[in-house]
Amino acid sequence: MNRRNALLALALAATIGEARAEVALPLASHRAVYEITLAETASTGMPNSQTPVAAAGLIAYEFTGSPCEGYASNFRQSTELQRSEGDPISSDIRALAFEDGDAKSLKFQIDSQTAGDASPAVVGSAKRAESGEIAVALSKPSADTLRLGADVLFPTEHIERIIAQAKQGGGVMQARVYDGSDTGKKVFETFTVIGKQASAPTPETAFADALGKIRRWPVAVSYFDAAAKDAPPEYILSFDLYENGVSGSLKLDYGSFALSGKLRRLEVLPTPSCAK
Repeated sequence: MNRRNALLALALAATIGEARAEVALPLASHRAVYEITLAETASTGMPNSQTPVAAAGLIAYEFTGSPCEGYASNFRQSTELQRSEGDPISSDIRALAFEDGDAKSLKFQIDSQTAGDASPAVVGSAKRAESGEIAVALSKPSADTLRLGADVLFPTEHIERIIAQAKQGGGVMQARVYDGSDTGKKVFETFTVIGKQASAPTPETAFADALGKIRRWPVAVSYFDAAAKDAPPEYILSFDLYENGVSGSLKLDYGSFALSGKLRRLEVLPTPSCAK
């Protein structure tokens, strides 16, 4: 991982303030529901007695806002994994976030539980100074502060950067991303592969009215723990990214197993317009 840091810093330093301006089509306010099942293949293919043999669950996601009002997101993922041995493992993750329209601040609250045991809530905020440096203030699970440096993107800012890169022909993109997940102290090193604009009919045929005429690109984002040098990615997220920020059906690859998320419901909400 550390061999990429120098190139990453140079690339982001040249464009850190330009991400918002690069996206011409506004990000769509929307609600989406994805049905979770076990995917057929994973990246390592090394199952054991704890590897899931079946999975079921839902991802519910709501995204609203605009560049002038900021962006609010409400995410919930409930999953049950059935193993070849032992009881099923259930998990429930809820995340609320608000990101300033200029990527100057991020507020977040994350609640999670696994097998009925709740983890401490993670609550905090991150602010970007005029210099670009990001400072994080956590109130839960305990009061703490940390500094992330200047070469870090917030989640919506990251999506906008991927869309901008896709519109320029795709390719690869590296970025450090902070969303407050885990303990609130984790920064992800991400490596994104963006394919060429898809030309085949949209796979989301049930939502053709909302998505049929909007450009889309196949995207795969590998998420690495920035503190774990030279470790494999914690997971790889693959999906069709539409120009308005909507994600099509997706795949979450954790290495030894992978989950599919089929887009089952999509509601496009009124998106406020504003001149900036």
